[in-house]
Amino acid sequence: MESAPAPAPTADATADPHRVVVVGGGFGGLFATRFLRRAPVEVTLVDRVNHHLFQPLLYQVATGILSEGQIAPPIRNVLRRQRNVQVELAEVDAVDLDARTVTAMRADGQHFAIPYDSLIVAAGAGQSYFGHDEFSRWAPGMKTINDALEVRGRILGAFEMAELEEDEEKRRAWLTFVVVGGGPTGVEIAGQIGELSRRVLPKDFRRIEPQTARVLLFDGGKAILAGFGDRLSSKAAKELEHQGVEIHTGSIVTGVNRYGADVKGPDGEVRRVEARTKIWAAGVQASPLAKMLAEASGAECDRAGHIAVLPDCSLPGHPEVFAIGDMMALDGLPGVAEVAMQQGIHASSTIKRRLKGDASKPFHYRDLGSMATISRFRAIVSFKGIRLSGFVGWLAWLFVHLAFLTGFRDRFTTILGWTLSFIGRGRSERTLTVQQIIARVAIEEAGGRPFLLGLASDQSAKPD
Repeated sequence: MESAPAPAPTADATADPHRVVVVGGGFGGLFATRFLRRAPVEVTLVDRVNHHLFQPLLYQVATGILSEGQIAPPIRNVLRRQRNVQVELAEVDAVDLDARTVTAMRADGQHFAIPYDSLIVAAGAGQSYFGHDEFSRWAPGMKTINDALEVRGRILGAFEMAELEEDEEKRRAWLTFVVVGGGPTGVEIAGQIGELSRRVLPKDFRRIEPQTARVLLFDGGKAILAGFGDRLSSKAAKELEHQGVEIHTGSIVTGVNRYGADVKGPDGEVRRVEARTKIWAAGVQASPLAKMLAEASGAECDRAGHIAVLPDCSLPGHPEVFAIGDMMALDGLPGVAEVAMQQGIHASSTIKRRLKGDASKPFHYRDLGSMATISRFRAIVSFKGIRLSGFVGWLAWLFVHLAFLTGFRDRFTTILGWTLSFIGRGRSERTLTVQQIIARVAIEEAGGRPFLLGLASDQSAKPD
């Protein structure tokens, strides 16, 4: 099925350039923008943060291996040589499909409208707590730089608090870490906490033994990393257990507070786990822009908020509007970076085809496989029937992640960080502050939005 091509611009050389607005500077938005580099268009890229985030490595920021700058280069710097791009630091809060305008709010609270001829929305997805958003207060997710820095502060801070604690029961609670979700993110963060406690920190403390820390990984399914197949899932489980991670499948977290979590096991009984550090790595919810576009265009949304798009990634009745990446639903495609990148290129390619008077083509995804690191020198890889694990899998993981990091500097400094962490025992990013840990809670208690309070407000709030 093909979507009708959008009206092609006039061939008059004096006509205004075709205006393309890209919402989101993640994998989809950035690749879409780059692919328009030599096209006769004017591009406006709008994002609420100033950086492009290499999200697959967030867990390494959260566990002190890499700094945030190594995986999140400034968008303006990445696109500095692309002369047909204007970057706007703003948050999109409305789209008028009939008037073909996007309305966004800058950090100072001022709204402005951006007209478009073609629109690419790559707003991504956030963490889902399955209807229990109150859990986020004590179990941060792993979707943003703020999340990773908060998690890092909580993990490292737990060891510091355990060192100070006189009561043995309370000390055990500080040295117990709960990770919710047995997908790649949950597995990777659990494995790295295990390495921190058993390999990196033992010699740093005098009153506690960090290697006695418990890391509990809970997942509601029958196995962790189920999408990788039984064999790789089993290998991953063995590697995690070697790192001291306790895996509990068929287990659903039903309650979270400051002091621990309630977990419903396979037998249906709910037990209490006393743990001061909880990390949520289960479930995603599409950007609210997906629902907004669905209501405006008549498209459908699934339970996770993904908007159903046509085969060429455009919206029904609006061939000039594309929804790509984690916010869309098409043929059961997974919410991974490769889908977003390929759809970004496809959307831009479609725009260029239409400018030449050609029709749209449906999007075809080329599956590049899946991978996840388990621990130092250990990873699993699934690619077109090929299954790799152990050191060979880790080498494949290393090559792919270096290939997709943006810019020579990012690759070079990342290699240095990995050398220090994987060959030696150091973790260069272990600085933590109380403000870093409680900032999100303070913002929520102040009734504010992080985007506004972080850049435009001169007021501060302290938690109770």
